[in-house]
Amino acid sequence: MLFRLCAGICALVSIGWAADIRVVEEIVAKVNGDIITRGDLEQERQQTEAQLKQQGLSGTALDKAIKDRQRDSLRDQIDQLLLVQKGKDLNINVDAEVTKKMGQIQLDSKITDPDKFHDWIRENAGVSFEDFKLRIKNQLLTERVISQEVGSRINVPHPEVEKYYEEHKKDFVREEQVFLREILISTEGKTPDQAAQAEKRAKDLVGRARKGEKFAELARQYSDADTRENYGELPPYKRGQFLKSIEDVVFKEKKGYVTDPIRIPNGFEILKIEERYEAGQAPLEEVENEIMERLYMPRMQPKVREFLTKLREDAFLEIRGGYIDSGAAPNKDTAWKDPATLKPETTTKEEVASRKHRKKLLWVVPVPGTSTAKKVETAGKTGDSSNSQTPAGSANRPAAAEPAAPPAPASGSPSTANPPAPPPNNPSNP
Repeated sequence: MLFRLCAGICALVSIGWAADIRVVEEIVAKVNGDIITRGDLEQERQQTEAQLKQQGLSGTALDKAIKDRQRDSLRDQIDQLLLVQKGKDLNINVDAEVTKKMGQIQLDSKITDPDKFHDWIRENAGVSFEDFKLRIKNQLLTERVISQEVGSRINVPHPEVEKYYEEHKKDFVREEQVFLREILISTEGKTPDQAAQAEKRAKDLVGRARKGEKFAELARQYSDADTRENYGELPPYKRGQFLKSIEDVVFKEKKGYVTDPIRIPNGFEILKIEERYEAGQAPLEEVENEIMERLYMPRMQPKVREFLTKLREDAFLEIRGGYIDSGAAPNKDTAWKDPATLKPETTTKEEVASRKHRKKLLWVVPVPGTSTAKKVETAGKTGDSSNSQTPAGSANRPAAAEPAAPPAPASGSPSTANPPAPPPNNPSNP
């Protein structure tokens, strides 16, 4: 009675659980040892939507842009997983770059307290600090893999550069322009003593830049101008767009020159000449890098896709029905295989039992004292089996079909008429 009551309660509980079962997360794709979930795709969709809204899209245009991006969403996530896995296989380490990147982000946020910085990351990125750090690491890792395994193997021959220059000369007719980066040390609201300290600080930065420190990094770290977020980069300038005191310097000096601190109404300005174009036709050597970039990028994209296709071909990859990898490798089977429907590759008890009763192969062994041979069954024997000689490894051979009975021997044959007497029993083992 008690047993029936317990069974009934268990049945009711099981029914209750079954009614309350719901899918918390769904795996969309398996990529070697990693997975992509429906939640991952939804998170990416939300981030895409937020970015597009920041660009000013809304309504039908926004919906269309999101739909276009979603078409390649699964492809992009598979791409990144494959590249991250490849980076680990190649033992590429980006920990130092991650630390530097996170340090720069914290410096830009102006939050020194670690806990508050972690909270700031979570509020602005929408993910935990560790997840955000992992994103940075994966991004740097994929860039390194592409650069090492694809980019470094793309070569643009110099004759192609020359040919492109000759065919597109009109693209390289220049107006007089200068490209600059700036560092501004502000003196707004400062006392004369504080302004003097600002000037001293500006001179110190000029010295550091001229000794070889990266001007862009110095601008990012020390500049008081809004351009610090863009490493101090300014738009290209033509004559007449600058103060005369600045124009006289930047249109006279060569590429790479760092100015002394220039006094302006709100502080001290330091400028570096990144590029300067004279008016007229630019010579080939001046635009060679620009042409190389133009020829390099069209080669790069198909090579990256070719590399990713190869990674797919070598990968274990399964994609759930209803989802499409727009970068799929041709002829590769990525059909989802539900473990619940797979037939286990095992041997049944019935098959094992039948094999036990199946006779094994009879081996030919010599009969003592004769030049003839006798077939002795190597399995199912009782008593002393010292005269049987089973070849090495025969225990692992598959059971053979029972052989046909041998032809009857001639009368008086020692192998049948007078079989050898069995050895006496061992007294210690009757």
